[in-house]
Amino acid sequence: MTCASCVAHVDKAARIEGVRSVQVNLAAGRAELDVADPAIAERVAEAIRAAGFGASVEDTASRSANEADRLQRQLRHANGWRNRAILGLCLWAPAETFHWIAHFNHYHPAWMPWLMFAVGTTAIVLIGSAFYRNAFAALRRGTTDMDVLIAMGASVAYGYSVIGLFVDTPHLYFTEAAGLLALISLGHWLEARARLKAGDAIRELLQLTPDIAHRADGNDVPVHELLRGDLVIVRPGERVPADGKVTDGRSGIDESLVTGESVPVLRQKGDNVLGGTLATDGALTVRLTRVGAETALSNIVKLVEKAQASKPPVQRLADRISAIFVPVVIGIALVTGVVWVSVGYASGWEPGVTWARTANAVCSVLIIACPCALGLAIPAALMVGTGLGAKRGILLRDIDSLQRAEKLGTVVLDKTGTLTAGKPAVTDVSLSGDRRELSAEAPFGRRSTEDLLQLAASAEQFSAHPLAKAIVAEAKQRRLSLASPDKFEDVPGLGVRATIAGTAVLVGSAELLRESGIDAPDTDGTAVHVAVDGVHLGHIELADPIKPDSPTAIARLHAMGLRTVLLTGDWQRVAEAIAAEAGIDDVRAGVRPDGKAAAVEAFKRDHPVAMVGDGVNDAPALAAADLGIAMGGGADVAAEAGGVVLMGESLLGVPRAIRLSKATMRCIRQNLFFAFVYNVAAIPLAAAGLLNPLIAATCMALSDLCVIGNALRLRRKDLDR
Repeated sequence: MTCASCVAHVDKAARIEGVRSVQVNLAAGRAELDVADPAIAERVAEAIRAAGFGASVEDTASRSANEADRLQRQLRHANGWRNRAILGLCLWAPAETFHWIAHFNHYHPAWMPWLMFAVGTTAIVLIGSAFYRNAFAALRRGTTDMDVLIAMGASVAYGYSVIGLFVDTPHLYFTEAAGLLALISLGHWLEARARLKAGDAIRELLQLTPDIAHRADGNDVPVHELLRGDLVIVRPGERVPADGKVTDGRSGIDESLVTGESVPVLRQKGDNVLGGTLATDGALTVRLTRVGAETALSNIVKLVEKAQASKPPVQRLADRISAIFVPVVIGIALVTGVVWVSVGYASGWEPGVTWARTANAVCSVLIIACPCALGLAIPAALMVGTGLGAKRGILLRDIDSLQRAEKLGTVVLDKTGTLTAGKPAVTDVSLSGDRRELSAEAPFGRRSTEDLLQLAASAEQFSAHPLAKAIVAEAKQRRLSLASPDKFEDVPGLGVRATIAGTAVLVGSAELLRESGIDAPDTDGTAVHVAVDGVHLGHIELADPIKPDSPTAIARLHAMGLRTVLLTGDWQRVAEAIAAEAGIDDVRAGVRPDGKAAAVEAFKRDHPVAMVGDGVNDAPALAAADLGIAMGGGADVAAEAGGVVLMGESLLGVPRAIRLSKATMRCIRQNLFFAFVYNVAAIPLAAAGLLNPLIAATCMALSDLCVIGNALRLRRKDLDR
């Protein structure tokens, strides 16, 4: 594909029966299909080939091989344009130089036109053949594209000049024909090289996975042969071959190219590690839990490719314009020719002057209006923007969220695991006076703080809530044995109900106990209350410190003019203390999980809202927000609900994601300006005869380079400022 018109033709060819949707990406040279049956994909490829384009179905299980093949195709494509550009410049530059030297010295030998004829003919045959071949293929399938315009422009210049050899004309355009083919080939070469750079992000991600893994049985095997459950050895300086859990050893792990966090993190027995991360200073033994296409790195690549292939609303508008652009330009060129011939004869110009000016104007219109920049404007920015995001641990699942991020007025944040570390710890265990009224034969005795902790941990051991996990971890650290509940019920946002040894146990918030008619005293901090058979036994106090970089992240959001709100199910005074420490504007505490989505909907009445969360309970609120930002360290369902996924656990990823979205949208608008300004401003100039074909070819090449070059600027964007 060479231009936006090609995209439209491929899109049309691919829409056969069984295809639900098609997204064609000019910059990446790929099409994403949603099909009813995988077997349909090969029929789509046949339909695209029948339309005159090369097409093959990628094996999604071998992304590295796919990317390597695509890279080789892109290199061959770039090298082909390089060779044509070099040949064209070697033909055109000496001839053009000699022509002007002769012109200024009033030296016009009879053989000079024939020298120019030889140069133009050689250029048409050796360089123009690529354009003519593609143009004829397009015309055979009843369509038009950029190559049709270039072939027509070169043919007008060359054909007029051939006639001019035998007719007295003031100008011949052989060197112009050679020059425009050379300059356009040069532009295509530079554009192809820039496209290679735009795709570097995915290639860098794919290269993170090593080729060979060291299995614990002493055998070195290719990574693609690894199975879930295999035990592998990761030595210092080596990359983890797939996702897994450390069973032995300890090492600093550099996760920067996966999560965007530059500081290595300590991983030891029991910790999870991601495939593609680097062991810096120690050896690890890892039990693999996800391999191949299941790994986090593979999912990152899938999300990036999906984002790059998707189309925001503005792209769909550009595609509709591109679909009719080439026929409209051809019509403008024909009208331009008729007008110039009419003006020439009406003004009494010499026939040679009339036809020379007509050829100049028609050729310039055809060349200046090539729509390749229009097709590259948005995909190029998306490729670079999503690639930059992936390298910083920011994944854009929904391209429409780019536009929504620009208009945000409020950022709503969950507390646990988002603003705070999400790993609360037990700080105190307190007994109430009611315990003395209980029988000594009751479960665990209930006469000491350890009895209380043991009872609470036994009831909480099947809960996924961070506070429950902290209580269980504290009990295990104290080597307390846990009993299995006969019955267990998780009450979202409040706590658990359980039956242990025939006794009804309540563990959770004071509200949970009060709903059951049990009086629970207020506490100053985060507390989990414990009651048995309607009697309050005591409470366990916990603390969850905020992440060190949370205040910095909140300050950056404020600097961007955004209002911040803490939305949590915790106590009001606990939430207010956390909000004051982080610098958050407003607090909504005591909100149950099923009420978070309603709270977000209420905020949306004033401004577009972003919701930042990481847990299962946050998924409805993430989906309800204008922009859902899911912290990647949380549950998969939360990531599915978010338009943006942050692979790291740092809250700094939130202002970075918003800055990335704004920068990418700004780049898209700039690219559309560059794509349209040459055509909107230059077509009238070309039609008026104020441009010659060489200037038109230069402007067309410049429009491509401006679009690609502007997109590549995104790679240097500092997302922290």
